Amino acid sequence: MRGGLSLMAMLLGCGSPSNPTSVPAGDGDALRREAMVREQIAARGVEDARVLDAMRKVPRHLFVPDQLRAHAYRDHPLPIGHDQTISQPYIVAVMTEALHLRGDETVLEVGTGSGYQAAVLAELVRRVYSIEIVEPLAASAARTLRAAGYTNVEVRAGDGYAGWPAHAPFDAVLVTAAPDHVPEPLLDQLRIGGRMVLPIGRGFQDLIVIEKGASGLTRRSLLPVTFVPMTGEATSKR
Repeated sequence: MRGGLSLMAMLLGCGSPSNPTSVPAGDGDALRREAMVREQIAARGVEDARVLDAMRKVPRHLFVPDQLRAHAYRDHPLPIGHDQTISQPYIVAVMTEALHLRGDETVLEVGTGSGYQAAVLAELVRRVYSIEIVEPLAASAARTLRAAGYTNVEVRAGDGYAGWPAHAPFDAVLVTAAPDHVPEPLLDQLRIGGRMVLPIGRGFQDLIVIEKGASGLTRRSLLPVTFVPMTGEATSKR
């Protein structure tokens, strides 16, 4: 997930990742992706065939720093600069599956990071709008997504707490940084019948799913996680 820099330093320093794949480094990125999906994601309960296929397709190594490419398909977060990380593959798959995507949706992502999660979403939906508060990361992610051939993703730099009203309402909203409360603007921009997935809390958080029905909101917890905190306006709304 997008937290865990100190953990990553320990993992990389000792050369002992938490869930290394069994595919040797020389066998190619496609084989490593297949092993990642089989051993780290499907084996841990992710069942949506479309999500699993998207995870097989997206070249995660393009979304990590060059010096960390050998670690790209291992199941832990990786630092991407600016005190941010790329989420571990399992968490990306869990969050994506929880949105229950069919293929015709417009999705808002808050927290582009390196662009990896946006690429996974782009394999599954009609259009992705992604906001990143760290301007250099937004620019880099946009370049990487273009180079990887994703034409249905639009990235902009800005504070994702306010969402992207010009393209609302959204069929789904996915947040990859943790506020300590649910941002009201994101709920307002979620379509009736839509879902939002986000981590909530300080320090260790709960990954939650919110469904917006005609009669109100329902909320359930998926699992405990640790993401970087949401910054910007979120910190003034506590």
